[in-house]
Amino acid sequence: MRDDTHTLRGGSLTATIKAHGAELCSLKDDVTEFVWQAGAEWPRHAPLLFPIVGRLASDEFRHRGKTYRMTQHGFARDSRFAWTERGERRCTLVLEDNEATRARYPFAFRLTAIYALDDAGLDLTLVIANTGRETLPASIGGHPAFNWPLQPGLAKESYALTFASAELSPVRRLDGGLLRPATEPSPVKGNVLPLSESLFTDDAVIFDQIESHAVRYAASSGPWLKMSWRGFRELGVWSKPSGAPFLCIEPWRGYASPAGFDGEFSDKPGLMHIATGAEEQLSFRIEVGSS
Repeated sequence: MRDDTHTLRGGSLTATIKAHGAELCSLKDDVTEFVWQAGAEWPRHAPLLFPIVGRLASDEFRHRGKTYRMTQHGFARDSRFAWTERGERRCTLVLEDNEATRARYPFAFRLTAIYALDDAGLDLTLVIANTGRETLPASIGGHPAFNWPLQPGLAKESYALTFASAELSPVRRLDGGLLRPATEPSPVKGNVLPLSESLFTDDAVIFDQIESHAVRYAASSGPWLKMSWRGFRELGVWSKPSGAPFLCIEPWRGYASPAGFDGEFSDKPGLMHIATGAEEQLSFRIEVGSS
């Protein structure tokens, strides 16, 4: 297990990361575990989404006359990353293309995940490098799941997301995992999104015109967390439509294929296009506390 996981320590906080998927599987202080502990309702904690976010039509894409199979959210979350740094407050993991990835995604890349813990929270920096000879089309996203409620016994409806800015733009929803053509009115009231299980009847709430770069998840008292991000352009908020004790707050660079899209993969909306020898760096931070 020592090679499979690594625990960072900073003040009263600890964060545990595993090599499988470079996935955060615990963030806690002396009292509260903030990260969902992968129960029967959903077997993951905080997967990394790469090289796609969301689903492709028929779980396939085309590139230069060939068809490749790529399931929802890509393969990084199910790949073993290599440790390149394992310190008390910082660790680094790397995934590079190999024969198995190229059979599903014919591009050269290096994905680096850097976790850094301080006394107030955890930073994750993601670096995607194009190590090949052609433009790298890719998306990336975080998918951290937090306990909902954060304080046992408190009603789920006691919680809300408070954005840094008013979020008045329409949102997007999914149908069969694909982006619906029509937008829907924002469920955010000013800058506050009241949380309830019914919010997720139509799957994730997708903010593809997000104004904010931070959001606070809290009830009127008790444990809280704040998530902020850089480089990401969209945000997904999700829980199981049938109800489950977790809430996912997901910074994205990209999203599911629009329903009806049937073009080349490089023309898929939402992708980054990283030039040969170049890289993209994105990050998010999770701060935690109690009031």
